[in-house]
Amino acid sequence: MSWPRRCALVALAAVAVVVAPISPASAHPLGNFTVNHYHGLRLHPDRIDDTAVLDDAEIPTLQRRATLDGDGDGTVSPAERAHHAITTCQQFADNLRIDIGGKAFPWQVTSADFTYRPGAANLQTGRTECQLTAVADLRRPATVTLRDSYQPNRIGWHEITATGHGVGIKDPPVPATSISDELRTYPNDLLASPLNQRTVELRTAPGNTGTDGVAQASVSMAGPLSRAVGTLGDRLNNIVGSDHLTPLAGLLGILLALLLGAAHAALPGHGKSVMAAYIAGRQGNYRDAITVGVTVTATHTSGVLVVGLLLTTVTSLAGETLLGWLGLTSGLLIAAIGIGLLTSALTAQRRRRRAPDPLPCGDHAHANPQLVAVAAAPVNQHQHQHDHAHRVGHPHPHPHRKAGRRGLIGIGVAGGLVPSPSALIVLLGAIALGRTWFGVLLVIAYGLGMATALTAAGLLLVHLHGRLAHRVDAVSGRVAAATPLATATLVLVVGLVLAAQTLGPLLRLGT
Repeated sequence: MSWPRRCALVALAAVAVVVAPISPASAHPLGNFTVNHYHGLRLHPDRIDDTAVLDDAEIPTLQRRATLDGDGDGTVSPAERAHHAITTCQQFADNLRIDIGGKAFPWQVTSADFTYRPGAANLQTGRTECQLTAVADLRRPATVTLRDSYQPNRIGWHEITATGHGVGIKDPPVPATSISDELRTYPNDLLASPLNQRTVELRTAPGNTGTDGVAQASVSMAGPLSRAVGTLGDRLNNIVGSDHLTPLAGLLGILLALLLGAAHAALPGHGKSVMAAYIAGRQGNYRDAITVGVTVTATHTSGVLVVGLLLTTVTSLAGETLLGWLGLTSGLLIAAIGIGLLTSALTAQRRRRRAPDPLPCGDHAHANPQLVAVAAAPVNQHQHQHDHAHRVGHPHPHPHRKAGRRGLIGIGVAGGLVPSPSALIVLLGAIALGRTWFGVLLVIAYGLGMATALTAAGLLLVHLHGRLAHRVDAVSGRVAAATPLATATLVLVVGLVLAAQTLGPLLRLGT
């Protein structure tokens, strides 16, 4: 079979993999780092029962496996699972406060169970189920308050339901049935705003059964692009977790990793694409766009490998916290580059204002071509005028070009600094199956996909800049001269916004 036919076959197979029906996945709505909570309250006249569930996603489960394996034999025995379940449920109960009329009541653990469930990329998830009971008198009207403060530094889905059995609940703020089937099946793989119910206040009355009124829990679904990315991620996880890896499946996995990387760079909220492409376009050089793409690939690939190593060796390290700090660093790095660009633009503007007007005499003009260039050209043509000065015999260094190159590399580092959780999952899943080489290859493909999207955006803006630069200069020299200031301001603002978006969750996780 010829190479074109082989490539066409691989492409058709990839399309079939993507568009074929897929069974609903039990993926975690906030990603593979999450620890998800559920409380199913049942109110009786003499007690309150709670079905408390902890659903650990793939990475927390992988980190805790060494803790569960007390004897270090590589397997978690039923006795070790039972010990972990009792210990975890007791800690859960100690951090679950139930108040009735302002008075706290202690929880008692009546049963505990821990099981492993299949997760993404052939990794496992952990499920802990606890049956808790608190002795309380609800034969009179009362206000019951529940507050879950167990592991407040971990993000995840938090859901509460409540039903009355011989006790009525007035205007219940939470539903009676779980929309996730008690954390067994989430509504959607990617959500815009998952449930975050950590506290609830219930007003009860004796004698009635059931509830007065029915509350409905609702979540906002993600957009079509996010859902498409989730579907691609599921396909790649299935390939990575398969028992037998064929050459065709390996090629499909690499293709899916490329698509996922490109989609990750295009998703809103990251800022990488706009920032990298805009800086590349401002420089007006195709090589600058390629520099950004190469830097993003190298940074993201090394970042995934380092973070994967840390998560598997440091069991106490919360993955979402680590990614949060990396996101903050990325935003601050972009802001620092913006400050540098703004300083350079203001300095160039002041020099242009102080420069003398170009002399009408041709001999005088050639006597100092640098002054003519600075006075007559906008900032974005400064390099061209310097090149002209070189040609007439006035060589001098260009520290601003070196600074611009460092800024481009800094933008590339910032764009690839935060590793994608989906890339981490395929790496860890491949390592668990003894296919480390395949996981590293997929991570590289993922980075190449990101770099391709960023480089394409940069090249497009470089091309548009070249097409429109003369028109802008013809309309107004002031507009052309203000372009570097606008670029620097945009870089600074986006960097600060990205840093603020990650700083808020970090502060909440630390409290």
